Amino acid sequence: MTFKKKRAFHFGGASWLLLCAMADGALAQDAAPSSSTQLPEITVTAPSPIVRRRAVVPSRTPVRVARTAPGQNRQRAAEPQAAPVAAAPQQGVLPIVTDQFATVTVVPNEEIRRQGTAQLGDLLFSKPGITGSTFAPGAASRPIIRGLDVNRVGIVENGTNAGGASDLGEDHFVPVDPLATNQVEVIRGPAAMRYGSTSIGGVVSATNNRIPDALPTCAAAPFQTYGLPAKAPLASVGPPSCVTVETRTAVSSVDRGVDGGILIDAGGGNFAVHADAYGRKASDYSIPGYPYLFDQTRPVNGRQPNSAMQAAGASIGGSYIFDGGFIGAAITQNDTLYRIPGIDGADHQTRIDARQTKFTAKGEYRPDAAAIDAVRFWAGATNYKHDEIGLADPADLSSLGVRQSFTNKEQEGRVEVQMAPFNARFAAVTTAFGLQAGHQELTAPSPDDPTSPLNGLFDPNKNNRVAGYVFNEFKFSDSTKAQIAGRIEHVSLSGTTPAFIPELFDLNVDPAAIGPATPRNLNFTPKSVSVGLLQDLPWGLVASITAQYVERAPKPAELFSRGAHDATATFDIGNPNLGIETAKSIEIGLRRATGPLRFEATAYYTKFNGFIYRRLTGNTCEDVACVGPADPAFPLELNQAIYSQRDATFRGGEFQSQLDVGPLYGGIWGVENQFDVVRATFNDGTNVPRIPPVRVGGGLFWRDANWLTRINLLHAFAQNDTAPIGETPTAGYNLLKAEVSYKTKLDPSWFGAREMMVGLVGNNLLNENIRNSTSFNKDQVLLPGIGVRAFANLKF
Repeated sequence: MTFKKKRAFHFGGASWLLLCAMADGALAQDAAPSSSTQLPEITVTAPSPIVRRRAVVPSRTPVRVARTAPGQNRQRAAEPQAAPVAAAPQQGVLPIVTDQFATVTVVPNEEIRRQGTAQLGDLLFSKPGITGSTFAPGAASRPIIRGLDVNRVGIVENGTNAGGASDLGEDHFVPVDPLATNQVEVIRGPAAMRYGSTSIGGVVSATNNRIPDALPTCAAAPFQTYGLPAKAPLASVGPPSCVTVETRTAVSSVDRGVDGGILIDAGGGNFAVHADAYGRKASDYSIPGYPYLFDQTRPVNGRQPNSAMQAAGASIGGSYIFDGGFIGAAITQNDTLYRIPGIDGADHQTRIDARQTKFTAKGEYRPDAAAIDAVRFWAGATNYKHDEIGLADPADLSSLGVRQSFTNKEQEGRVEVQMAPFNARFAAVTTAFGLQAGHQELTAPSPDDPTSPLNGLFDPNKNNRVAGYVFNEFKFSDSTKAQIAGRIEHVSLSGTTPAFIPELFDLNVDPAAIGPATPRNLNFTPKSVSVGLLQDLPWGLVASITAQYVERAPKPAELFSRGAHDATATFDIGNPNLGIETAKSIEIGLRRATGPLRFEATAYYTKFNGFIYRRLTGNTCEDVACVGPADPAFPLELNQAIYSQRDATFRGGEFQSQLDVGPLYGGIWGVENQFDVVRATFNDGTNVPRIPPVRVGGGLFWRDANWLTRINLLHAFAQNDTAPIGETPTAGYNLLKAEVSYKTKLDPSWFGAREMMVGLVGNNLLNENIRNSTSFNKDQVLLPGIGVRAFANLKF
């Protein structure tokens, strides 16, 4: 690292308390009532089966069929009850979640609309402690949380696995498009255990209304119903009929991109339906400099070669809303065609043509029972396939064809029973039980040399998993809570792999250099447990501490890989002898969600036993041979990557804050800042590969009830803590962003719209060369240069 000083974390305990007190006293009395931060609490997706979290983010106003209390008459009310009207929360307020046992990052709907990214990794790229893989910026970028990626970060949509193949290769897209998403949460710590042991790093949870859990409401007047306060009474029935429509459109300059979507919600009586459709298209994006660090001979013409993309999707779903709950289902189609940037991708015109069909269902029932508070279920089935298309011979344009295909057929189900709280004298205890089961079949066949023992990458394999978990929450008082949670699962994996694969071989010279195909049937029983404490403090502060022990079973790609993966330009070799990976973690946090000063600070330490990673050896390979640096044929086309297992330690921290300084021109202005760092080393002191750099940033904002303006600079330090083989240092960068947006209610009599939000967002305004140290192809791919995006959202 160019930054040589020891990295220490100091949250400034006493100074923070003093600053909070000053902010509540001095700043609050100066703020004009019209410009004060209005933060009605609304319910967002709960990562824990027990806690329905309250966060300061906007939401639509739902109307649900009410459930009567036990012993009351269950007759339906004769007239619909109007939802209470709450003051409109202002845009740009930093959402801080304080009633969870670990940090939760929330990206509300309005922020998603302003960012307008096509991939979750791009959407979360600048959040503290999170970045993206950006293998194909704007087309394939998976979230990376605290330096952990793919097999340790889960991605779910409406509570079920997103599917796809993004965890099988960095070049694969995430089949959850933010254009059709209403909110994204990054869930860490104990709450992530409900989704599986493969979520040690955390879970990225995207939600939308594809399976309605409430009847839509249509405002009787243009300036009604914006948010729903906490514990608002539920209406017994919705209007006789109600239809709402939302359009989302945008254009961007950096890639000459255009995107648009339409969302329709309708309901009446006990039925609610939803439909949406979206599409986006972008050309090769502009870059500020020359992308290839070690090859200066190729034409570029100001754009990243082979980086264009297009995507489309649609969904239809519906729910039956009944007394005490709902049950619904949806079917969704995602299609995308995108190109893979980089030298190999440009030379071979590599592109990925992907298709996913997904069926999902979920429901909730709150019975009139003394012991059971709620029963919930989620289910999903995914049929995914993508073709990796390219030239077999870069000099022969007629050789374009499918070089490899990936398929994923997956089914899963999860059910939870939340018990009613009971008084255990020392605490009020709430317990939730869950069962989860899933089946997955993966293939990766290639038409090239189908008889080779290396054909198919990891084709075929299948895995089954079944798990049970329990959450126990203890409420000792209104200010002190604790949680104990545990999970046990059984994972069965079967596949075929060569008996042995040496690091160096040439099948043309020795066809027996690789062992015969050998079936493998592997079984693992990972177990996990966590303990957490949550304590309210003066001045609105909340402190938390969590300890976790999490075991993870190896995944199919780690066990069975065997051959060329053209899109990532690697030759992957799995290890069927891998054992369970264990992570022992502790996290402490301090947060404040209310008042002029809002912030969260977190520090963590994780010790991995048997950390599984993809190790670049320095050897290079082609389809039937791998050679070392001393071989005359070196280098070949692909970098050799072997899945290995070693003990490792991750430690780091994150901080972000927002301070409303005071009133200005009828609104309020303030400052915000952020910081994050992660340091990851093996036991011998060498560095874990592809770790994010230290980042620090800050900026200014101004907002009122309608306007939001912001300018923010994020500085990433150079990343020189690299693996000893196969990884190069990455230069630092400055990422400057600015935005202005305007949101207002409209008179529907004008042209039917009742709400509008429009804005301009500028990205990389310094037009800097930005390379992402976590990306396999960062020496060949620059992130997009200076660009402006204009967007418009209308609600009818």
